[in-house]
Amino acid sequence: MTFAASIITLFPEAFPGTLGISLIGKALKESVWSLETVQLRDFGIGPHKNVDDTPAGGGAGMVLRADVAAAALDAAQGPADRPIIYLSPRGAPLTQEMAKTWAKGPGLVLFCGRFEGLDERVIEARSMQEVCVGEAVLAGGEAAALVLLEAVIRLLPGVLGNEASLSEESFENGLLEHPQYTRPRDFEGRPIPDVLMNGDHAKIAAWRRAERERLTVERRPDLAGGLFHGKPQPKGST
Repeated sequence: MTFAASIITLFPEAFPGTLGISLIGKALKESVWSLETVQLRDFGIGPHKNVDDTPAGGGAGMVLRADVAAAALDAAQGPADRPIIYLSPRGAPLTQEMAKTWAKGPGLVLFCGRFEGLDERVIEARSMQEVCVGEAVLAGGEAAALVLLEAVIRLLPGVLGNEASLSEESFENGLLEHPQYTRPRDFEGRPIPDVLMNGDHAKIAAWRRAERERLTVERRPDLAGGLFHGKPQPKGST
C-alpha cells in the first residue's frame, strides 16, 4: 500500500522541496509514497478568492476561514481514514513515536496554516491534530510539513538503504545517538577514540551505549527519566 500524503497550502510550489531529493525523493519516484498538494486559494470566497477574514472580537492580522479550509480538506484525494494534521505552534511536539505510528498507516493530510491561524471550528469539525515541530513560530506551516513528512517517510519500508541504522538513532529506546567518527584517524589533534579502532565489537557496543546514556543525561535529562534509577549514572550527570 502506497503511503499517501496530501498537503493543503497557499504555496504548493514549496513541495516536494527537500522531499524530492536523496532516498526520499527516489522513493517518491518509485511510488513508495505519493504526494498531493491542494491549493487553498482554489476554495476561496468571491471574485478575489479570499481565504481569510478579520478575527472575531478584534485583534491584529487575519484568520483562515473555516468554510474555505473545510472545502479544501474535503477535496483531498486518498484514503478517508488518514489523520489530519494542522501544523501549529500550539500543537503537541512532534516525536519519533508519532512518526512511527503514522508510518504504519495509510498516509497523512497536512494543513499548512498562515496569518494568525485557523478558525477553531474547522479544527474541531474535522478532528484535526495540532502538531508543532519546535518551540518557535514560523511564517507558515510549509517548512514544518516538510520536517514532519521527512520524519515519517524515512521510516517506510524500502526507503532507507540501510534500515539497521534506525536502531541506534537518537530517541530510540529513550536515548540520544552516540558520537560518530570516520577518517582521518587524527583531525587537528583530535584522534578517534582507541576503543573504536581495536576491533573488539563487545567493547565498542558497550562504549556506544555508555556514550548514548551520557549524552542523554547531559543534553536531554527529560528523556532519561528513570533510566538510571538504582544504577551509577554516566560521568557528567547530576
